[in-house]
Amino acid sequence: MKPIRFVILLLSAALAACSAERFETVGRPDVSVRNACYPSNRAPLQPQYFIKLPVGAVRPVGWVARQLQLQAEGLNGHLDEISVWLEKERNAWLGRGDSNGWEEVPYWLRGYAATAWILGDRAMTEKARGWIEGILSTQRPDGWFGPVLENERGSRDLLANMVVCWIMQDYYDYTGDERVIAFLTNYYKWLAACPDELFLKHYWDNSRGGDMMWTLAWLYNRTGDESLPGLARKIHRNTADWTRSAQLPNWHVVNIAQGFREPAEWWMFSGDRKALHATYNVFSFIRRAFGQVPGGMYGADENARIGFFDPRQGTETCAFVEQMLSDNILLQVTGDPAWAENCEDVAFNSYPAALMPDYRALRYLTCPNHVVSDSRNHNPGIDNSGPFLAMNPFSSRCCQHNHGMGWPYYIQHLVMATPDNGAAAVVYSACTATLTVGDGRQVTLTESGNYPFEEQVTFTVNTDAEVSFPLYLRIPAWCDGASVLVNGRRAAGECTPGKYVKLAREWHDGDRVVLNLPMTLSQRTWQVNQNGVTVDYGPLTLSLKIDEEYRRVDSRATAIRDSKWQAGADVEKWPSYEIHAASPWNYALVADVPITVRRRAWPADDNPFTLESVPLEFSAKGRLVPSWTVDEYGLTGVLPGPWEERDGEERDIELVPMGAARLRISVFPPAE
Repeated sequence: MKPIRFVILLLSAALAACSAERFETVGRPDVSVRNACYPSNRAPLQPQYFIKLPVGAVRPVGWVARQLQLQAEGLNGHLDEISVWLEKERNAWLGRGDSNGWEEVPYWLRGYAATAWILGDRAMTEKARGWIEGILSTQRPDGWFGPVLENERGSRDLLANMVVCWIMQDYYDYTGDERVIAFLTNYYKWLAACPDELFLKHYWDNSRGGDMMWTLAWLYNRTGDESLPGLARKIHRNTADWTRSAQLPNWHVVNIAQGFREPAEWWMFSGDRKALHATYNVFSFIRRAFGQVPGGMYGADENARIGFFDPRQGTETCAFVEQMLSDNILLQVTGDPAWAENCEDVAFNSYPAALMPDYRALRYLTCPNHVVSDSRNHNPGIDNSGPFLAMNPFSSRCCQHNHGMGWPYYIQHLVMATPDNGAAAVVYSACTATLTVGDGRQVTLTESGNYPFEEQVTFTVNTDAEVSFPLYLRIPAWCDGASVLVNGRRAAGECTPGKYVKLAREWHDGDRVVLNLPMTLSQRTWQVNQNGVTVDYGPLTLSLKIDEEYRRVDSRATAIRDSKWQAGADVEKWPSYEIHAASPWNYALVADVPITVRRRAWPADDNPFTLESVPLEFSAKGRLVPSWTVDEYGLTGVLPGPWEERDGEERDIELVPMGAARLRISVFPPAE
């Protein structure tokens, strides 16, 4: 009887544990309550579904930590040694004169400062603080800060100030420095007093007014200043109109990636669902017209043009990082897991290949089909004119300064708070997050694993006492058969693709959750691009493995015409590279032959985004297309049509994740 009684006791304990644990599949977190631990949208704003933690609360681990460290050691971490715009003498952003007064300093500092705070790097933090102190010192009695750039009508350019406001948000959340609240409050008083006829009348700030609205919401949530929500209406009516059903205000690649979220930000204030729908419409519209390609973006080069929508068209590096940020903002605003999907798509497949593996140079444009990366001017094949395909640390000053915000802002959104005092991991990368949950207890949530290169993501909860709170996990839309284990026991519930799993329970120190996300091979067909074929493996898109020949060239001699660098910049220390194909690339994919996956050892340097270190390779079959060559513009030729002859011989080809390939074919013509 004793063994039977013991089993009964064990079963009773297990049933008690099950009854205390609630497993649900939900479309969004519950917004009928408001988080008691972190500032979030207060009335009359629409409630937000996820709440970003203060910068530094999420620390990266594994491959994403390696990317951030490479960034700190590379171009972003040392750009003040190269860029003439970051020289301190007579720098208007430091109140020392009238030079270097547009977007470059704020662009660079946004990524540099966030990197410093996330890494906890003392030297970088002190350097960032020096720039921030300088900017704070420039505020005038009327609230304006920084340089004054006016057009002939007397309208001031507000673009760079928008970026500074983002820096100040992070700085306040990191330090609690109350001067930031006064600084932003006074600046928004200046904005409120500015006449409509002089407000947001420059091309760039007019396109991107939503950035101003996001900071407005952040400030209102911390001060409750009742004058601020009314200012949102002024911002919206003076910002470019992103609400039209079949037309965009302009076709600039970064303006679209950044500006399309403005209607959704206005919806936070107005509650007008038509505005929210407009953001979804622009996202869909640009991709229907120019985004029939993998990698989460669209082939606009610098400006989208009719007739130029083949996968050989590219995207600015600025647009990659701004799209990732837009995705994370919209994830907070809407709770829609589709934004997390798109963020991962860009972060895993498009962004890494825009930089050299050591992060010491980058290129302006990166394309899904990209087999020539030289210093030539390829206009009009790409838009506009310049050496936009080479990896150059001295060139293309917008991306040169702005690229550094990509990984820091990605990392900040890996773990977020929820309205019901819970935690959410919706974009996956290994990290450690410290946050306050439940009744106000601080916990540490450690995420481990090598996702997206592995299928398992593990979470460990560390707490000094039991605490009840919900944990939300996203089930990717591409994933069938996902499962969740809590302390080794499979949670009883269905994991629906494109939804969230909500685990509400009392958590104890050392509790462990394992999320299994089985990955399978799948294919997409791009009808408007000659029925080109793309192969995916879970969230990873695959590209042809092309042997890459790197040729070192003079950074100064090959930089775009408006590039500037410091007199002491060492061209030997900061070289440029052209990358040329050293193996055939013009393959059609034999789609009906099974593709096999081969796993390699995880790279010792924790950087999976190079051909030498990528931990996944795939064997497939292809047939050469002799007529598919470099075209009259010196670019990858447009995809060949079905009338163009394929070679009769099937050949072995290797595929690798797209983010590891600086040269790639990611959309293949079908072999048949």
